[in-house]
Order: sequence, then C-alpha cells, then structure tokens
Amino acid sequence: MPTQTSRASHHLPRFEDAEPLGPQDAEFARDIKAVLEKHGNLDRFGLVLLHDHFSVDSDEVLVETNDPQARTLHVEVEKKAETKHARPSQWRFAADAEETPTAQRDSTPYEVLMLCLTLACEDR
Repeated sequence: MPTQTSRASHHLPRFEDAEPLGPQDAEFARDIKAVLEKHGNLDRFGLVLLHDHFSVDSDEVLVETNDPQARTLHVEVEKKAETKHARPSQWRFAADAEETPTAQRDSTPYEVLMLCLTLACEDR
C-alpha cells in the first residue's frame, strides 16, 4: 500500500478513484517487462497501483509486518526517525521536476514508500 505525503506534489488518488492496469496498458507493461528482463530484475520487481487510503506526512512511513502462521499482513504508520524497520519494500519514482528529500540525498530517482519488518520478511 503506497503512501501519500502531505506535500501537494505527491498527491495520489484514493483507491476507489485510481485506474487499475488494463488492456490499454499492454504496450507499457511489455516495455517495463523488457527493461526488467534486460537488467535481470524480472523476478525482483513488479508493478503496484499507487493509491491513497489516508494521508501520511513527509516525516512518516508505512511499515509492513506479517504473521506467516496466520498468513496476514499488517501496515502501520511510523515516524521515519523512530522506526527500527530499515528494509524498504516499496518505492515510488520521483518526477524529474520533483526533488524529494530521498532522491536528493541518495541521488536516486525514487523515494521509499514502505518498509518491512526485516525478520518477518526473511522468515518466509
């Protein structure tokens, strides 16, 4: 579940309004697949529908935990400075015109949307 920051430039549509991947996106999906294949990342990355269920401030991040026995996922909001969860699991591309704090600091064209509780992720 990607997140929306409180900055206006990062507005995401509500889930109910977000347009899902469809037949009109076939060429786009083939292009993305070809790039992932070219770089050996076809089994590492995929697509997610960026959407919002609630706002998440720029000093917060979504954190995913799981219960392998119950086969459930849980997502909570934590303060970035206070979270002990350091393994990113979802990212969002930053538009060229946008310079997000993450993109500036790391010289990357993306920002972290969600972290995963490391031990729970590795227990799978």
